[in-house]
Formats: sequence, structure tokens, C-alpha cells
Amino acid sequence: MANSGILRIGSRGSQLALWQANHIAAQLREQGHSVEIEIVRTTGDALQSASFAQVGTKGMFTKEIEEALMEGRIDLAVHSLKDLPTTLAEPFTLAAIPERADPRDALVSALHTSFAGLPSGARVGTSSQRRQAQLKALRRDLEFVEFRGNVDTRLRKLAEGRVEAIILASAGLDRLGHSAEICERFPALILCPAAGQGALAIEARAGDKKTTQALRFMDHAATRFAVTAERAALAGLGGGCQVPIGVHCEATDEGYVIAGVVASPDGSSLLRAELEHQLGLSAEALGEKLAHRLLEQGAERLLQAGLP
Repeated sequence: MANSGILRIGSRGSQLALWQANHIAAQLREQGHSVEIEIVRTTGDALQSASFAQVGTKGMFTKEIEEALMEGRIDLAVHSLKDLPTTLAEPFTLAAIPERADPRDALVSALHTSFAGLPSGARVGTSSQRRQAQLKALRRDLEFVEFRGNVDTRLRKLAEGRVEAIILASAGLDRLGHSAEICERFPALILCPAAGQGALAIEARAGDKKTTQALRFMDHAATRFAVTAERAALAGLGGGCQVPIGVHCEATDEGYVIAGVVASPDGSSLLRAELEHQLGLSAEALGEKLAHRLLEQGAERLLQAGLP
């Protein structure tokens, strides 16, 4: 069992995951807590050579970490929120969702300065069906290549000339000091991000009041509302992170605006919807309303087309 005087953080072992865990650890230490980080190897880390489409993604980056949490070997887990299933298992809770970093996707290329500037036939590396489908709808003349690995691995493959460009989350590049390598950040209305992209999720045992209380100061209300709405929309559409669904919610002066995209895997069909937050509507209800709007437009047909 974890030492009651030390908060033990469970994390994947990738460079980005450890940056995130250390970022949270530093904030906890500033509050006077003793903190240790325990690396947990996940199924997703063990299957780096397989594509997401082959192995699926539900829980592949979280299952083993949640097992360690349930057994009391760790007290909390730091995840990229977009890796978490839309519904947590009953023993767990999202104890804190810190303020979100840049949720947009980014283009990195050594030879070209923009997506529009890529030459016809250029190879673009991305493992995400969501990114591929939306970008194919914009540029059918490009070749999209399955591209897995951590941020540094993908940057190395780009430098080796395996592709002309790669698409990565802006937040991961920023966190690891690669902001200068970003050629273009896609507006959310051009390439709609994954639900929860750019946000961290701090998971704890629901009954562990001491730990959940220690984490409460990190919770950012506007980010929690936005990502809760995004995850509710994703759940309402029945999608995981490898279905071509993008959802993005952000705060405005008047409240919140949420937008969603559902695409066929080949990018030949694409549906969009956007809603403004109505006073008194919960985050869950806003997300469900967006999902309903997309389903009314025929999203289920596109989602079924993406099933094996």
C-alpha cells in the first residue's frame, strides 16, 4: 500500500507522460506535500508497432494504471484526458482537471510552412483517424501514413525523411519544448480537436477523501465545464478516440460555444454542428445536445461506416 505520508503518482513512462506527472508533482510539492512518481507500463506502450485501428484504444493507456490505483500502489494518476474512456469505472473519480493547454492540432514539417503549401502527393504522418478524415476532406491529393510513437520518435522519423509532414497535438509539442518547430496550428473549425485534447486529468479513488482534497486546488472550473461537455458529446455519439469525431468547447464572454465534427474514415463525407451555451444548461446537457444535433444530420451513418 502507498505510504500515507507520501502522495504516489502513477504515470506512463513516455517523456510527455513524465513531463505531465512532474508538472503535477511540482504543484503538489509547492503545497507542502511529499510526492513520488511510479512508472506503470501500459498495453498501449507495449504495442507501439501495431496501429490503433488494429488494437483499438479503449483503456489501452489507462488499464494498468487504474489497476495500480485500485490496489493502492499509487494514490493518483495523471493522464492526458483524451486517453480516458468517457465513463470512468465506479471506484474512480476525476479529482482535478487543471487549466487546459492549447487544444489545437499542429503541423510540423522541415520543408514546408503550411498545410496548404504541401505539394500534391506529399506524405503526412498521423495515427489518428480523426485527423486523417478531416484533412482528407481538405486535401484528397495527399498520402496519409500510419505514424505511431512518442513525440521525439515521430520528430525523428520526420527528420529521416519518411514523411514530408506530421500532425501532432500542440499541447504535447509545447510541453516538451518543441513550440519553435510548429509550422501551423490548425483552427478548431478547420481541424476539430479530440474531446479533451490539451487537458490533463488527475484520477483518484473516489473514496480517498484525503487525496481528492489535496488535489482540489488544481481544478479549473472553465476547463472542467468545457471538457465535460466534449466528453458528453463523444459519449452521445458512441465514439472512442479512434472514431473520426472531433469535439471542441471553449469559454466565451457570453458562456461557452461547442462545435463537433463527424467524418467518414475516407473524408468523403463530413458533418459539422455548433451550439452556443444556453443559460442553465449543464455541461453534460450541452454535449448531449450537440451529439443529438449531429445524429439528426446523419452522423450515425458515418459512424457505422467506420466500424470493422
